[in-house]
Amino acid sequence: MIAYLRGKVLTTTAETAILDVNGVGYEAYCSGGAFRKIAVGQVAELYTYLQVKEDGMTLFGFESVKEKEMFLKLITVSGVGPKMGITVLATFSADEFAEVVATADVKRLSSVKGLGKKTAEKIVLELHGKISAAEIMSASGDAVAETVEKPIHKLSAADEEAVSALMGLGFTRAESTQAVKKARDLGAVSVEEVIMKALQGGV
Repeated sequence: MIAYLRGKVLTTTAETAILDVNGVGYEAYCSGGAFRKIAVGQVAELYTYLQVKEDGMTLFGFESVKEKEMFLKLITVSGVGPKMGITVLATFSADEFAEVVATADVKRLSSVKGLGKKTAEKIVLELHGKISAAEIMSASGDAVAETVEKPIHKLSAADEEAVSALMGLGFTRAESTQAVKKARDLGAVSVEEVIMKALQGGV
């Protein structure tokens, strides 16, 4: 598999760039982050994903390993292929996309060209368990809790339910407990309100 390219940028289009790597031209569909790093006539590097199909092969280029990893998670969602995945990451940076998932912002995600509301909802639902708590909380501007859990007061049955739900979305118990406490401090009453505030990055 072609995982990385470094070469002179020969030309670009609205969606692709061609890199001359030792005399061989590689055309890759590029993310927004990749486009911001490259310029015609300059040496550039791309982290790449190679899609192999019966009718040919297609390269997709990214600015970083982090962005490529986000793309790989995105295309695990049923109905989202590499072309749609690169379109999403041409619209959002990796951090912005993580934030969209974290806040369950289906409306914002649906603004991507060619991406319908149902597919946007499916992306948010499926990726909550695949994008780590660290990525989500970082994108939301929150510090990730320390891995060593601090002593806490005994939780109520309702708070335990909320903690279990958040842990099911990939958060650690320490992070989930902290999120529940913050949600209560912010006025959340029901279990649903606590969980929603966590997903919206408000805790």
